[in-house]
Amino acid sequence: MNARAIALNILNEIYQEKAYANISLSRHLSKCSLPDQDRRFVTELVYGTVKAGDTLLWILKKFVSRPLGKIEPVIVNILRLGIYQIVFMDRIPASAACNEAVNLAKQFSNPGSAKFVNGVLRNLIRQPEKYAMPTGNKASEISVREQHPLWFVKKFIHTFGSEAALALCRFNNTNAPLVLRTNTLKISRSELMNELAKSGCEVSPSALTPEGIICQSHPALNKLLPLQNGLAQVQDESSMLVAHVLDPQPNEFIIDTCSAPGGKTTHIAALMQNKGTIIAGDIYEHKLKLIKENAERLGIDIIKTQLLDARKVGDLYPLKADRVLVDAPCSGLGVLRRKPDSRWNKTEELLGELPPLQLEILHSAARAVKTGGVLVYSTCTIMPEENQQVIEAFLAARPDFMLDDVHKYLPFKHKSKTKTLQLLPHIDHTDGFFIARLIRKF
Repeated sequence: MNARAIALNILNEIYQEKAYANISLSRHLSKCSLPDQDRRFVTELVYGTVKAGDTLLWILKKFVSRPLGKIEPVIVNILRLGIYQIVFMDRIPASAACNEAVNLAKQFSNPGSAKFVNGVLRNLIRQPEKYAMPTGNKASEISVREQHPLWFVKKFIHTFGSEAALALCRFNNTNAPLVLRTNTLKISRSELMNELAKSGCEVSPSALTPEGIICQSHPALNKLLPLQNGLAQVQDESSMLVAHVLDPQPNEFIIDTCSAPGGKTTHIAALMQNKGTIIAGDIYEHKLKLIKENAERLGIDIIKTQLLDARKVGDLYPLKADRVLVDAPCSGLGVLRRKPDSRWNKTEELLGELPPLQLEILHSAARAVKTGGVLVYSTCTIMPEENQQVIEAFLAARPDFMLDDVHKYLPFKHKSKTKTLQLLPHIDHTDGFFIARLIRKF
C-alpha cells in the first residue's frame, strides 16, 4: 500500500470513526515498514489535511454543486487529500496529486467516483482564483486563511487582540519539533545528546529547562534506541517546567492528581532521585497502565498508580502530602500545533464547563496538602478563565493558602509581572502553559 493510501485509511478512521489523529497515525505506521521519507510524507499528509480542516471544505464547496453530505465520505476524504497537496504542498506537482487522487477513488470506490474526483481537482487546478484566500483580518477571514474554527478566532481576538490572535493562529500552524526530557537517573543531557546524534537525530539543548533536548530531525520513535532504552521521555519544554515549580525533594510524599500519561510524574520522581513516594492518580485504568510502562522503562519504582477521581483526593489523603500537583483537565488551547485534530473537535461550551471542574479539583487537592506544604496548579491552555481566574477564585475562598512566586523555581528567566507563569505560544515559542504555586499557611 502506498503512502497516500495509508494516509487515506487514517483519514477515514479520523473522520468516520472519530479516531485521534496521532494514535491512528502511530498505529498505521507501526504496521508497515515504510522508508523514513515515506513515513514523513504520510505524517505530513495526515496532519496537514486534518489541521487544514474546514478550510479544505471551504475550497471544495467552490467546485461542487451538491451538498458535501451527499458525497460518499471516502470520496470527500480523497478530495481533502488532493486539495491539501495542490493548494498547500508546493513540492507536489498538481497533476501528480490529481492523478493519485483518481487512483485512490478507483481503489476505494468506483469509476464514476474517479471521474468526479478528476473533474473537481482539474477544475481546481485550472481556476486558482476561485479559492483565493481572504486577505483581511476580520475573524471570519482569519478563520479561513489560518485554518482555525471561527469561534476560536473570535475568542483569541477578544482575549489577546487582533494582532496577537493572528500571530497565535500562525504559530499553531507551524510544525512542533519532538522534545525529549533527559532521564537524569541514568544519563546526563550532554551524554544523551551524543547518543541521540549516534541514532540519527539532529538535536539542540533547550534554553528553558536543563533536561530538555529539541530534536529537529529523528528516526521513527520505535527505532530510537535512547528513548526505547529509558534514557529519555517525550515531553515538551513547557511541561517540564511544572516539576521544577513543584520543587520536589527526596523522601517526600507527593500526589499527582491527574497524572497520565506520566511525563510530569516521572520527572518529579527523577528530581526526587527516585526516593520517597508518589501517588499517581487517574480516572482511567488504561491510562494508569501508560504511567506504569513509562516508569518501568525509565527505571523508576517510587510511583504508585491509583484509580482516583481527583475530586476525592482530599478525602482520601487529608493533610498527608508534602506537595500536590493538579495538572488539571483543560481545553488544551495551548497545544493546538501538536494536536492537529484538536482544534476541530472542541466546542465553545467546553470552556464554560471546565472552570467549575478545575476549581473543584483544586479545592479537593488542597485538603490533601500538609501545613507548610505546596500545591501546584497547571494547565496546557492560554485561557484566563481556566487559569488566573481559577486561582483567584480559589484564593478568595481559601485564606489558608497564599500565592508563591513561580519565578523563584523556574530554570530560566521569564519576563512577567505576576507571580504565576503564563507561556503564550506566539510569544514564548513553545506550548502554551500556565503554572501557579500555592503554599498552605495553616
